[in-house]
Amino acid sequence: MMKKRSIAALLALLLMIVQLQVTALSFPFNFGGSKEETVTITKEEYERLKQYEKLDEVRLFLEKYYYQEPDETALLEGAIQGLLAGTGDVYTFYYPEESWNTLWEEDEGKYAGIGIQMLGSYETNLVTITRVFKGTPAEAAGIRKGDILFKVEDLEITVATLQDAVNVMRGVPGEKVHVELIRESEVLPFDVIKAEIIINRVESMMLEENIGYIAHYEFAGESFEDFKKAFDALSAAGMEALIIDLRDNGGGWVQDGVRLADMFLDKKMLFYTENREGREETFTQEGMNAIPLVILVNENSASTSEIVSAAMKDYKRATLVGTNTFGKGLIQMVMSLSDGKSGFQFTSAQYFSPLGNQVHKEGVEPDIEVELPEDMVHSLTKLGDMSDPQLKAAFDEALNLLSTK
Repeated sequence: MMKKRSIAALLALLLMIVQLQVTALSFPFNFGGSKEETVTITKEEYERLKQYEKLDEVRLFLEKYYYQEPDETALLEGAIQGLLAGTGDVYTFYYPEESWNTLWEEDEGKYAGIGIQMLGSYETNLVTITRVFKGTPAEAAGIRKGDILFKVEDLEITVATLQDAVNVMRGVPGEKVHVELIRESEVLPFDVIKAEIIINRVESMMLEENIGYIAHYEFAGESFEDFKKAFDALSAAGMEALIIDLRDNGGGWVQDGVRLADMFLDKKMLFYTENREGREETFTQEGMNAIPLVILVNENSASTSEIVSAAMKDYKRATLVGTNTFGKGLIQMVMSLSDGKSGFQFTSAQYFSPLGNQVHKEGVEPDIEVELPEDMVHSLTKLGDMSDPQLKAAFDEALNLLSTK
């Protein structure tokens, strides 16, 4: 009888152990905290948290032995940055509170800064100024399109530190910021006074022969609404063909590109993406405008600009004029974190043109290649200036499309 009871007790104990391992674990949750405080979590949760034991171990050592009392918030934000940097993807990074606010300020089209637009290269790790806004401190100081951003104050600029640089260059009107740029292998210093910047993302005019011209600088804010207003105004004025200038447009919200393409493509697959779950296709809707179309692109046309231009080329809906595009064929998602004050972005998929052409690292090749002369690379031209050989080639192609219509 005693033997049977012992066996029964042993079996009950083993059953309890197995049940504990399979369903839940109770343990001191804080690796360095009080052993009297316990919580019950699932085995899966325990194994996930166990992965961060070394990180917490380092944090505890810093709390005890670092020569100054560490900033807990800074430590945690640095850990998040490091976690995202571990992907090895320059387009995956953290937005602390200041950067998160900056992101939405820029999307609204109004902020305090110096008035430049930048694009970082994943190949060279360099950050190039792709646009200097007219009437801004940057233009007044002599900063040019094509300059490479080298330093902002004491911060050396790479793709990884670009967001930090943006934070330093933003702020309060009247503040001074020191910027160093590389131009033709020479480092040039600038002291620029910040001012209120109003971003114009769309400009338009009617060229000769009823050729409409819309310069689209960025897919953000209300850029599509502005594009539609410009298109409608030109149409009312008798536009017979349209040039869309996507040069130096570094992209932005994909949905804005979808809405623009939807105006000119009828129930067509605009692009498809591939991620870990497989393939997903994005289509335009019915109701296209059949106006003859030319699209200007260059080496700074990236991301959403490439989605639009690649589809237009695949379907022969538009003639592409200019130079090979940037080659950013990745799509990012922007996520808010639980505090509502910070967030992060990460690459969620790679996209391809409707015919399956790879855009990432390849770019989109124009139908008519036209290079800018060296003396025009850094210059700001007047809207619709026909001394711009790329615009002139686009204009001639628009006339050609009208003659064969």
